[in-house]
Amino acid sequence: MISTSEFRSGAKIEIDHEPYVIVEFQHVKPGKGAAFVRTRLRNLKTGNTLEKNIRSGEKFEEPNLEEREVQFLYREENQFYFMDTTSYEQFFLGKDQLGQNQDLLKENMIVKILFYNGAPLTVDLPVFVELKIVETAPGFRGDTATGGTKPATLESGAVIKVPLHIDEGTVIKVDTRTRAYVERVK
Repeated sequence: MISTSEFRSGAKIEIDHEPYVIVEFQHVKPGKGAAFVRTRLRNLKTGNTLEKNIRSGEKFEEPNLEEREVQFLYREENQFYFMDTTSYEQFFLGKDQLGQNQDLLKENMIVKILFYNGAPLTVDLPVFVELKIVETAPGFRGDTATGGTKPATLESGAVIKVPLHIDEGTVIKVDTRTRAYVERVK
């Protein structure tokens, strides 16, 4: 059980059988009436935010959350297959469950999946991934001076902007939070 006095940003609580994470909170003691906690919560299933005033001293259950390391095996149309690295159990997730970074997944990549009551909720990719460029316009002498960018298709299918001097076949590091080119891998 988590009491309102133990609230902190990032804490996870369960309200009406739904898992939430506390984004912001503020203890309020008005001059008249009972104290309460003004909170902003994000639903871990849907991603929706909720603003709620909670009476001070109220207690909440901790959600049954478990984070597991899994290995991405392969993609088949709109289904992505994973294997738990400890139990070797295989399962798949739909395209909609993976979010925007699904095209940065590379076969055999290790990712973390958050499970709620045994069902997968969110997929967390590593902060940086190394991917090979399979298609881009050729680089020309002097392209480094302008500081421009061009689109490049990666081996995973993602299209990101890279500097003009980067060629096909180059392995680059990509930041999965911003989907931006970081550096060339040697």
